[in-house]
Amino acid sequence: MSGKPGVEPENTAVRVALWRALHVLGDPPPHVFEDEVGLALVAPEDGWRERPDMSPFTRPFRASIVARARFIEDLVEARAAHGVGQYVILGAGLDTFAQRKASLASRLRVFEVDQPGPQAWKRQRLLELGFGVPPFLRLVPVDFEAGEGWWGRLLDEGFDASRPAVVASTGVSMYLTKETILATLRQVASLAPGSTFAMTFMLPIELTDPEIRPGVQRAADGARASGTPFISFFTPAEMLELAREAGFRGVEHVSAAALGERYFADRSDGLRPPNNSEEFLVATT
Repeated sequence: MSGKPGVEPENTAVRVALWRALHVLGDPPPHVFEDEVGLALVAPEDGWRERPDMSPFTRPFRASIVARARFIEDLVEARAAHGVGQYVILGAGLDTFAQRKASLASRLRVFEVDQPGPQAWKRQRLLELGFGVPPFLRLVPVDFEAGEGWWGRLLDEGFDASRPAVVASTGVSMYLTKETILATLRQVASLAPGSTFAMTFMLPIELTDPEIRPGVQRAADGARASGTPFISFFTPAEMLELAREAGFRGVEHVSAAALGERYFADRSDGLRPPNNSEEFLVATT
């Protein structure tokens, strides 16, 4: 990955982008989710498919990543069909919705919220690759590490709090305290009626399926070693209660097993997200 202006993206964001590309390049069709734009953004060295985190051992986690991405974009498309015109991605990383789904994205106002350094890097790569930053896409830099709040920055960039939105947060909650998660839930719960919040959360490691527990533990150990430990785990009942406490009118748990049935049931190659792993909260105002 060649050096570009700005701080390069987090290792986790790069891994997600490469897993999404590997699904297209390495798994047989039909593909649950098609994204090679992230691969172009990263521009990894030759031989990236031989990285340890691209090994067959990580295949279930790759399936989980493409399942959650497909679920979110199906949700955005469904809500847009009912007139919702704003889509907020918290911790956007190397998300490529605006580039891959331009016909849908151009009917929305898309806000990508992320750390300033990696976002500046991404902006530069989008320009270099010819995608640019179209008028419907707002890149919202927020210095979370310095305690900066995302809500005020979102309003500064043109978010209309009086109109409904879809807000998504995937692969983030495990790094946040319960108090921070509750504050985010309360903020989104205050949005206009008809808004939807979709957030992934991690089950306690002892509740994950035994066959993937070593992989989850390895990921947790690696996160701790890199200074970004997993600190929040929830049972579905705990997460639903937290969302109710925050003020959402409707709360739903969408399980990894349900995503497996929805998107992987007819596959002949055995690719499937692990059950009892990263789950979804879907909450509505």
